[in-house]
Amino acid sequence: MRALLLPGIVTPAEIAFERLVPALGQGADARPKELEVYRGPEPPAGYSLGLEVDGVLRAADEAGWERFHLVGYSGGGAVAVSVAASHPGRLASLALLEPAWSGNEGLTATEREARAEFDRLGELGFDEFMATFARLQLRAGVDPPPPPETQPPWLATRPAAIRALTAAFRAGELPPDALRRFDRPVYHALGGRSRPELYGEQAERLARLFPDFTEEVFDERHHFDPPHRVEPERLAASLLALWGRANRS
Repeated sequence: MRALLLPGIVTPAEIAFERLVPALGQGADARPKELEVYRGPEPPAGYSLGLEVDGVLRAADEAGWERFHLVGYSGGGAVAVSVAASHPGRLASLALLEPAWSGNEGLTATEREARAEFDRLGELGFDEFMATFARLQLRAGVDPPPPPETQPPWLATRPAAIRALTAAFRAGELPPDALRRFDRPVYHALGGRSRPELYGEQAERLARLFPDFTEEVFDERHHFDPPHRVEPERLAASLLALWGRANRS
């Protein structure tokens, strides 16, 4: 079973999936792939979701994979949806772990307002930016994770990358009909403590678009303690079941 694993915009790919990969077992060739926005110390000039899609296809080509399973979390989930829309024939299945974006059409009023809050982050200082970015993605009353006692060097590059990715979402085009035409199995993991105006309403919209859509709710999880890091065995079982079904169809 060949799979690429795309991380979110904060934690590097190897760290994000360090518990999920062994939980998938030796029969899975699951490879974390870093986002293209981090190819250098600053986001690439002209950065776009298209650049991320090209990076996914390049990684698959370098691995010699004509068709593969794709798993994407948060920002990586947005990239994964874009691959499914633009290159459906390359994917055997799609697994989405609270994608940060899935198109600009058909949004509810509360989804639009929730997204607008990210645009208003502006040029906040580092600590305030990261704290607000986390708070905006959690259900009311859920505390964001505490900042690390010692900040890893890569954390300093995150605000610029988040701004670049948010701008790419605003400019991105993902026609709903492209998702309706994606006929491969789609799995969606939703955290019960994540902000419903962002992730719950989006999941309902995706369920209406994808023909073969299965959702699993992780009641105690939220966007910053996601199942691939906190419940890797449970998520691995769900992914292996998805991949097995996809390979039989």
